[in-house]
Amino acid sequence: MTKQSITEIRTLLREDNLTETDIALFKQDTRKGVQQLIATYEKNKLKKQALEKDFYEMCTYERNCRLAGKQLIAGIDEAGRGPLAGPVVAAAVILPDNFKLLGLNDSKQISVSKRNEFFDIIKESAISYGISIIDSRMIDKVNIFEATKLAMKEALLQLNPPADHVLIDAVKLDNLPCTSEHIIKGDSKSISIAAASILAKVTRDRLMNEIHEEYPMYDFKSNMGYGTKYHMEKLKEYGISPYHRKSFAPVRENI
Repeated sequence: MTKQSITEIRTLLREDNLTETDIALFKQDTRKGVQQLIATYEKNKLKKQALEKDFYEMCTYERNCRLAGKQLIAGIDEAGRGPLAGPVVAAAVILPDNFKLLGLNDSKQISVSKRNEFFDIIKESAISYGISIIDSRMIDKVNIFEATKLAMKEALLQLNPPADHVLIDAVKLDNLPCTSEHIIKGDSKSISIAAASILAKVTRDRLMNEIHEEYPMYDFKSNMGYGTKYHMEKLKEYGISPYHRKSFAPVRENI
C-alpha cells in the first residue's frame, strides 16, 4: 500500500476524524515530517482537553444554580474602575445552557484579537445582554464604587428576558429584582461573569480608542486611561481633558 503524502496526513489530522489505530500507524511512519505532525497533533489535543476541563469547571456555579431551579442566570462584571480617565463600563449577560466557548476566561487573560472575536460570539449567542456606560462626570459626582454599582444595576435591568439569578464579580449589590451572589475573582470562576467581562472590557477599550482620536496627546489607545508614566507626564504638560476623573488624586493635583 502506498504511503499517504505528508500533505494528505496533515489534512487528516486537521480534520481530526482519525481512530487511535490510524494515529498508531502514523507513529510508525519514520518520515520526520510525519513525526512532527503527530507531535503537534498530540500537543494540540492535550491543550484542547485542558481547555475542556477548565470550561467545565467554570460552569460549576451555573450548574449549581440550575440544580436549584434557576433558569435565566446572568453574569455581571465591570471594566474601568482603576483608570484616571474614561468611563466605567458594566455588562450583564445570560448565556444559553448549551453555550460553549473554549478559552473563555477573565478578559485580562485573553489577547486583544481573541477578546474581539469572543465579543461577537457572546453577543450572537446570548439569550440577552446589557451594557451600561457611566462617564467621568458621574464618577466624580458619586465616587467610583457607587458608579460601578450603578453601571452593574443598569446593565442587569437591560436584560430581556430578565434574569432570575445573577452572579456578580466581587461587588455585592442590594435591592435587585432577583436573587444574587457575589464571587471574588468571579471572572475566572464563572463562565457567565467571564462573558460579561469580555463585553465590558471590549466596549470600554473601543470607547477609549475613540477618545484617543480626540485627545491623542495622552495616548489613551495604549494606556486605556490608566496612570502610566507617559500618561502622567502628559497630564502635567497639558493638564486634564474632559474625560479625566477630577475626584482621583493624580488628576486633581493637575487641575
